[in-house]
Amino acid sequence: MTALTASDIAVRFGPTPILAGADFSLVEGEVVGLIGPNGAGKTTLLRVLAGLLTPDRGEVRLHGRALAGFDRHARARALAYLAQDGESHWAVTVETLVTLGRLPHMGPWRGPSPADRAAVGRALDACDATLIAHRPVNRLSGGERARVLLARALAVESGVLLADEPVAGLDPAHALDVMTVLRSRAREGAAVVAVIHDLTVAIRHCDRLVLLAQGTTMAEGPPGDVLSEENLARAYGIRAYRGIADGQPFVVPLARTGVGDAP
Repeated sequence: MTALTASDIAVRFGPTPILAGADFSLVEGEVVGLIGPNGAGKTTLLRVLAGLLTPDRGEVRLHGRALAGFDRHARARALAYLAQDGESHWAVTVETLVTLGRLPHMGPWRGPSPADRAAVGRALDACDATLIAHRPVNRLSGGERARVLLARALAVESGVLLADEPVAGLDPAHALDVMTVLRSRAREGAAVVAVIHDLTVAIRHCDRLVLLAQGTTMAEGPPGDVLSEENLARAYGIRAYRGIADGQPFVVPLARTGVGDAP
């Protein structure tokens, strides 16, 4: 079942067009990789999908209803958003920060219920953060903080998870773990979209890719089709080597082609 759709999304920042008619759809049970060159509008589109940015044109629908018609509490329960380069400036513990993901489910002036605590525990475990649950967030490494912020998003246990560069800054082992977590959420029925720059991660771990370039949706479909030689040249201005290792595909950028959106 389709969980989220965006049609003809246009966004301008001042005189600069960022998106000029982008379309997007997300189905329950799948992981969609949102890819494209720097400045293509990936984060902007994700913020529109989360209801954090109102587009100049176009509409987002969540489970068939206009997203604009949801109140903020209902939207926060239905959509979990993991921002790029998230920060925490308070010396709260990891467990306290992850518990904030349960706020949409908690009544005013009420502490976490046993169900909330169980959800926090599941999120910490999924992100390999249980052993650091009592450490102050402002004393974590960048990679640890990234995992904790993902845990906060997972604690919402929403039907839609929007993740902006969830593996950026992670070591290879934890990057694999994070993608495994996202795929697990999809197998449980959630609809997951992740902004990804690593093309090998995208082709290996996503069910479908949406390629943004030139302000619009240049291509979408199975990863192997989207990451074609033509699309890589048009969108990124590169040529790449594609191969198979241990039965899994990989993509290695080789050189610029002199065309495309890449600066």
